[in-house]
Amino acid sequence: MARWLPAALCALGVVLDFATPRDVSVSAPFAAAPLAAAAFLGLRGTVLTGILSSGATILFSVFHDSGNVLEAEARSITIVTVSVLAVGVNYVLLRSGSRLASARSIAEAVQYAVLPTPPSHVGALSVATRYRAAQAEARIGGDFYAAEETPYGVRLLLGDVRGKGLDAVAAVVLLVGAFREAAEREATLPGVAARLDRALQRDAHRLQGAARLEDFSTAVLVEVVDPSTQPPNPPAPGASPTTPEAPGAAGGGQGSAAAENRAAEEQVVLRVLNRGHPAPVLLHRGRAALLEPTTPALPLGMTDLAVSPQQVDEFAFPPGAQLLLYTDGLSEARNPEGDFYQPAERLSRASFADPEKLLAAVLVDVAAHTGGRSADDMALLAVARDAPGDTSRDA
Repeated sequence: MARWLPAALCALGVVLDFATPRDVSVSAPFAAAPLAAAAFLGLRGTVLTGILSSGATILFSVFHDSGNVLEAEARSITIVTVSVLAVGVNYVLLRSGSRLASARSIAEAVQYAVLPTPPSHVGALSVATRYRAAQAEARIGGDFYAAEETPYGVRLLLGDVRGKGLDAVAAVVLLVGAFREAAEREATLPGVAARLDRALQRDAHRLQGAARLEDFSTAVLVEVVDPSTQPPNPPAPGASPTTPEAPGAAGGGQGSAAAENRAAEEQVVLRVLNRGHPAPVLLHRGRAALLEPTTPALPLGMTDLAVSPQQVDEFAFPPGAQLLLYTDGLSEARNPEGDFYQPAERLSRASFADPEKLLAAVLVDVAAHTGGRSADDMALLAVARDAPGDTSRDA
């Protein structure tokens, strides 16, 4: 509708000039029309609007208005000058817009190169991701995620690098690349995290001053594995992860095959290593629970400050369950009253057919919570186990 504003202003100027006495001249709408065209129209539209405004002013001065001749000439010169300036402003805006569009497309390409969208299925898991920048124009941030199928199970990474801009992007590239290599080679999650630590520490040497001490990232690493078919994943020295007993009968007897099948279905577990990041949310049968770490740990890149135990916690991951990983852009989103968004509380008593629907619902819900305002970037990663007999993957 804004594109019609220049024409509406010209029409208003004509109506007002005819509606007022001949010794009264109304030139403000004619002066405003070219400026509005410069903001909302292209170069051709701005030129045509300037010609129309200038021509109408000159015609009214010559054939309709009966005021002072000098005033009429001054008014006409003013409108012509404003029209010429509007054309110049429009040209500058178009060039700036073209450059900005080019920069955005490059930034978007960089973002997709840094954070390629994982496939919809990784191993036996359904996967969905979302990245939302705090500003629609900003395509690059410090939030990141990755999902890899490895000999040790499906491994997930989601984190948030300190800072913004190119330094943050460089750290994201470093961490995602290091994770993809370490996930294939390291037998344990603490080993993967140690590789990420070393990568950030090496990267810190290129920085100067305070930035060198602030090159860190919060992160959560997750491994989805069936212990009966995968090599053991021992905890880091000094850690004692709590492993739930796999449901199922320990002894033989009638129906032992069915019991073993049920036990195999239920014994898939989540191994979670949290390095100073918001706790993931596990959803199952309308219940949502935060997977809080048993022992808090420092973020990646801060091991020079203190020796932090790397506690690997294990949680059951039954069929049909879904896991939501997110950055603090979600958990620190505030409503107008200043209340934080509570993912587990907001998602309790809700069920979702697949991770895509889960993330779509989360984005709608957090937008409703904040009134559409966003103060930080947000990265979301959701995975799900398909229930036995579920054929939705092939649908």
